[in-house]
Amino acid sequence: MVIAGMPLFYMELALGQYNRVGAAGVWKICPIFKGVGFTVILISLYVGFYYNVIIAWALFYLFSSFTSELPWVHCNNSWNSDNCSSDWAVNNTHNTTLKSTPAAEYFERAVLHLQDSSGIDDLGLPRWQLTSCLAVVIVVLYFSLWKGVKTSGKVVWITATMPYVVLTVLLLRGVTLPGAIDGIKAYLSVDFLVLCGAKVWIDAATQICFSLGVGFGVLIAFSSYNKFSNNCYRDAIITSSINSLTSFFSGFVVFSFLGYMSQKHNVALDKVATDGAGLVFIIYPEAIATLPGSSVWAVIFFIMLLTLGIDSAMGGMESVITGLIDEFKCLHKHRELFTLFIVVSTFLISLFCVTNGGMYVFTLLDRFAAGTSILFGVLIEAIGIAWFYGVDRFSDDIEEMIGQRPGLYWRLCWKFVSPVFLLVMVVVSFATFQPPDYGDYVFPMWANVFGWCLAISSMTMVPLYAIYKLCILPGKFCDRLAYAITPETEHHLVDNGEVRQFTIQHWLVI
Repeated sequence: MVIAGMPLFYMELALGQYNRVGAAGVWKICPIFKGVGFTVILISLYVGFYYNVIIAWALFYLFSSFTSELPWVHCNNSWNSDNCSSDWAVNNTHNTTLKSTPAAEYFERAVLHLQDSSGIDDLGLPRWQLTSCLAVVIVVLYFSLWKGVKTSGKVVWITATMPYVVLTVLLLRGVTLPGAIDGIKAYLSVDFLVLCGAKVWIDAATQICFSLGVGFGVLIAFSSYNKFSNNCYRDAIITSSINSLTSFFSGFVVFSFLGYMSQKHNVALDKVATDGAGLVFIIYPEAIATLPGSSVWAVIFFIMLLTLGIDSAMGGMESVITGLIDEFKCLHKHRELFTLFIVVSTFLISLFCVTNGGMYVFTLLDRFAAGTSILFGVLIEAIGIAWFYGVDRFSDDIEEMIGQRPGLYWRLCWKFVSPVFLLVMVVVSFATFQPPDYGDYVFPMWANVFGWCLAISSMTMVPLYAIYKLCILPGKFCDRLAYAITPETEHHLVDNGEVRQFTIQHWLVI
């Protein structure tokens, strides 16, 4: 957060606000790097393919919560298997590893229908229940985005504030549960041996990008609508700080309930804790089901998930829409139709994730769409701004907007600390890659190849556009390179032989 998250958050806010365009258009300051704009737009689009499915799941759970007894409480439902058991102490013994809880079977068998699929090569048709929920999500997203920030800016007042209310309510309930203190103690304890592993740092860097919106073009898109004199430095500090505090606060909510589940079922906390969809759609619903008035708590919880999901999905879609509309001016007059085209396209691709084997597609997209590629995109973005455009020139732009120049800390992070950290993360993520899996299911080789093609398809936008730009510019190679790395507003200086990037001073200044 300190060496990469906040500096890059500030950088993207200032970049969008100064240039007044989306993720691709901002690279008029260094045309050869425009490919990274298309990289982040593609990543946002890929994430939308599966992220909307999470919101659809939450909507399905919300509808299912309007009952006197939650459907994931017992094992006597039509979808339950003979392996269903509510006794966690039994479920976690070595002799009965096939046992599963009612909440797990509800998610995997009643919602996903994984039992009807043998793997990613046996998807089946989309489930009409989840398809209907997904369609509702898409409609909500469209009418939240079709008029741009005029509508999304109003919707966000609800989607951004509601989760704080719900989190506070859940925390007040969670800390009163037996075992909650043990869960909170585990949350606040630090295992320094785990910090020595590469995976935890890669996951942390990726999570920071998701949490702050860095590298998705979201910040650039929304900040492009700011007033030119808006204090983006203040916004960066306040927003990133609130984001970190919110994550810290949410940890208390999560671990208070995990501690409760640990004590209730008499199992170790690490046997209860899980990540991804398992925490949200298995562990938490099961914990809520044990509370008095469980249906009310379930409705509250899934309303929070819906507002969180829609808020994030709006940001991702706005990044794609603004980025492409600003780049292709002909789309300006047809924003409503273009927005409809984007959300409908997203819906059609997302249908693969609501089939019987949709969870396998979801897992593949989740693993490859925005892992290494998002770190790569942010790395190239930092290099393009701090080194090629120039950290001194960028600082001048910020001073022009807010009246004060960024301090030495920010300039050092932009030029050295953040790029080095991101470069290490990208290299390590390639070197330590582990094929994805879902439970006991191992993805076939072709699925992994497809996943890497998906990841590489966004990353290749950087070299492909650079080659394209060098090919279409006039003159010898040195002239083409000079035009490609010089802001478009200064091409007349290149004609006179004045290229700042061809001087040593440009590369040494901080």
